[in-house]
Amino acid sequence: MAQEGKPPEPGSQTDAPANAAPPDEARADSPSLSADAEKDAQVEAAKARVAAAKEAAQKAAQKAAPAAPKPPVKKKEEGPKPVDASNHPLVKRLKGKFGDAIIEASEFLGQLSIRVGRARIAEVCNALKNDSQTPFDYLSDLTCVHYPDNREAPFEVVYNLYSISKNERVRLKVATSGDGVESVTSVWPTADWLEREVYDLFGVVFRNHPDLRRILLPPDWDGHPLRKDYPLEFVENRWTENHLPEFTDVQKEQLEQRRAYGLEMLSVPQEREVRELFRSGKEVMPKDK
Repeated sequence: MAQEGKPPEPGSQTDAPANAAPPDEARADSPSLSADAEKDAQVEAAKARVAAAKEAAQKAAQKAAPAAPKPPVKKKEEGPKPVDASNHPLVKRLKGKFGDAIIEASEFLGQLSIRVGRARIAEVCNALKNDSQTPFDYLSDLTCVHYPDNREAPFEVVYNLYSISKNERVRLKVATSGDGVESVTSVWPTADWLEREVYDLFGVVFRNHPDLRRILLPPDWDGHPLRKDYPLEFVENRWTENHLPEFTDVQKEQLEQRRAYGLEMLSVPQEREVRELFRSGKEVMPKDK
């Protein structure tokens, strides 16, 4: 009974707090904490080694000798250019016969080009066709080039001649305006349709042509499509308006519906067929069933 009020002795089990962990559990937690700290230390040491290696590599690169300069880029060689052909035998013969009518001559990649005065182009062509040394008896092509900035002579008619017996070629150039040039159909009959094509698409007039009229477009077509000032986009010109039949209200509504889908009248062959359908009285679109 006397021991009930006596305080507990030091070192006894009753002296520890109630929530204190047992000695065995405290000893079990301490090894895991030390292992994590050791891993963190190893990671930091590895990072330090990587940083040191990068710094050393940068210093070594800075100390290294500079790289050799790149060789200069070789300039692209210029292509061939036209050269003066005043001393060409054919040019000399023409100058001796026509004088100032032979304006200039040049040669490019073996191709001889001669610029001739507009007034004597037919005479020069006839002389070349009947030339004793190199008879140019074949007109292989006749075309035109449009230079709208050259107001005095915006058109350049080009004649490509060929000598069948000598296998030689020559190109004649004639600068002209709206007055046109002399026809060479009397020299080469094949120039008939070639000159008509140039007249149709460029508007160059060939005087003394036996039948100068359009060959590709309708006679009342407005303009010349191969001129550089001709609009590229489709334009409903007067020809289209004059040749379309009168539409009824229903047909006009159908036309507006077709245009709403991006279809322009007479812009493609299928659209031209619509005009024939209108003229024949047939329905353009089948009725919805």
